[in-house]
Amino acid sequence: MKKITLTTLLLFVTLSSTFAQQEKGIIGFKNWLDHWTDFKPNKAKYAKPTQILSGAITKDTKLYKSDTYLLLGDVFVTDSTTLVIEPGTVIMGDFKTKGSLTISNGSTIIAEGKSTDPIIFTSNRSLKKPGDWGGLFILGNAPTNTTDSNTILNYGLNANDNKNISYGGENPKSNSGILNYVRIEYAGKRTKNHGYFNALTLAGVGSETSFENVMITFCEGNSVAVYGGEVTLNKFVSYKSSSNDYNVNYGAQCKITNSLAIKSPYVSKAESSRCLYVLNHDSLESTDLTKTATTVEASNLTLINISSDLDYDIKIGLVNEAIYIGDEVSFTIDKSVISGFNPAVILDNTIKINNDNLNKLVFTRNYFNNCNGNIFTKYRNNNDDLENWYGSSSFNNVYSKGPDSETFIDAKSSSRPDYRLRINRIVASRNE
Repeated sequence: MKKITLTTLLLFVTLSSTFAQQEKGIIGFKNWLDHWTDFKPNKAKYAKPTQILSGAITKDTKLYKSDTYLLLGDVFVTDSTTLVIEPGTVIMGDFKTKGSLTISNGSTIIAEGKSTDPIIFTSNRSLKKPGDWGGLFILGNAPTNTTDSNTILNYGLNANDNKNISYGGENPKSNSGILNYVRIEYAGKRTKNHGYFNALTLAGVGSETSFENVMITFCEGNSVAVYGGEVTLNKFVSYKSSSNDYNVNYGAQCKITNSLAIKSPYVSKAESSRCLYVLNHDSLESTDLTKTATTVEASNLTLINISSDLDYDIKIGLVNEAIYIGDEVSFTIDKSVISGFNPAVILDNTIKINNDNLNKLVFTRNYFNNCNGNIFTKYRNNNDDLENWYGSSSFNNVYSKGPDSETFIDAKSSSRPDYRLRINRIVASRNE
């Protein structure tokens, strides 16, 4: 498979915007990646920090573009406080103290950037690398399916009071604020006893919280982790994270729309890196099965794996599945592109293949391109039953083998709308 470059990817998106009927993968009447995204953040130059944030922020605070801020150690916004961040503000996580920012349950973050002036969370090192600092945690009062309605966020955060790192409650509509036009770069610090931080953790966050136009690049842990709660992620970008792009668990009710995940086998961790990793629980002992199970509704996603030699990378074990689905999960994905994985989807082996379960796992109008198999059950080499089910014309899935220049599809000129699709062929440069 030819290597797709950033220029080509952006060309795909721009071209798709010219067709009103574009349906599969990320969409838009204009290129919504313009201006605010940065696929080469190592080239960015930022001013040195002028302000230090540390300890607890206990009164309403505003951060200004005119200053550059340093997160020194674990910083907590507590006591029903609101943190407002001005467009264009740069906030750096300290490398030595694994700087992080936690919006505690009951507090609020208003990080509303602009397409021409995004808010940036990044590393304070001159030579930036994945895992330089911790990440951003937003904790809310929405339900989870754990046996304890108030769960402690166990990442080794140095909080003076456990209430500042607890999440979950009884309000699915709770409001923890806004993230819009925000970039999070080089997060995912590794801890001795608690593994890797996520770049963005949404734990028990309610539906009144707004998440749109968020880009996460070069994270050593998961890009986005949704633990319980009820959230919608719109126009998200995860670029070359080492672990999962979107990790959903603990009864989360999660919608992911018009979003992008770009993986690289030369960056991803072996056997622990997928675009979507969707579970209902870690263990039955800590799960209340009478509570709502994890539900993911995904549409217009583009999940793509960048490889210079896909067959070889699969052979030596560098490429994983794009989507992993655990037991008790309800999952739907519609009008999406999945390209270059091994295979496209794996269902946990505890999921019994019957009508009840298959009716909860719905794949419709998707384009599976250049994957080493489509939908499998873990540990099973024969997937004829799943192929027969999801290969039915009623699901309108398309299966193809071809270069990534064919992954954006225009239905405007199709002879049969929503089914027979013309593929836009673009020659991908290999030299950038």
